Amino acid sequence: MGLSDGALIHLRDVRFAHAPERPVLNGVNFEVREGDRIGITGANGSGKTTLLHLMVGLLHPQAGEVEILGRARRVEEDFHEVRAHVGLLFQDSEDQLFCPTVAEDVAFGPLNLGKTRPEAEKIVGETLRQLGLEGYEERVTYRLSFGEKRLAALATVLAMRPRVLLLDEPTNGLDSAVWERLAEFLGALDATMVIVGHDMAFLKRVARTRAKLINGVLTGPEPV
Repeated sequence: MGLSDGALIHLRDVRFAHAPERPVLNGVNFEVREGDRIGITGANGSGKTTLLHLMVGLLHPQAGEVEILGRARRVEEDFHEVRAHVGLLFQDSEDQLFCPTVAEDVAFGPLNLGKTRPEAEKIVGETLRQLGLEGYEERVTYRLSFGEKRLAALATVLAMRPRVLLLDEPTNGLDSAVWERLAEFLGALDATMVIVGHDMAFLKRVARTRAKLINGVLTGPEPV
């Protein structure tokens, strides 16, 4: 699919409010190009998560345009294709893990994309190995530690082989060992990323540029 301006994601003058008296985004302009690794920082409640949810159609703006993969996306049906190419890691891992075992959770996306069961099982094995989760296939997800759940949730996203990774506060609540493991893995991963978070040490390891969300408007990007 051709991209009209070379951007994988392009938000133009996007405005969003949960209620008229509570505007969250006040004319956000933002683009993501192949190979970008952009951190987004801002105060709690500034709209960072809202911004990611707009990119995958979990929310829709009151004004402005959301263009993903070269097409304007306005209604739910427009985002079915987007979610096969843009993977969102939720802030809460339990929002992402809903099957009885790790293997079933990781296979869910590939199977929905039309992969055969053997193809999905191969992807599961490869993805868990990438994250150092070999042997976790039959582990019960709700019995995993907090850090293990974070890595398993990331595996469900990576198994879709997305063109863009959207990561919402990926290091929240992680101990130092899992933090380091995640920073090393994502820092070396050849992927286009948008990383929302307050963790500047992590952003310096993983991102190349940073934009700030202030008063509903994005400033930057600038070097991390």
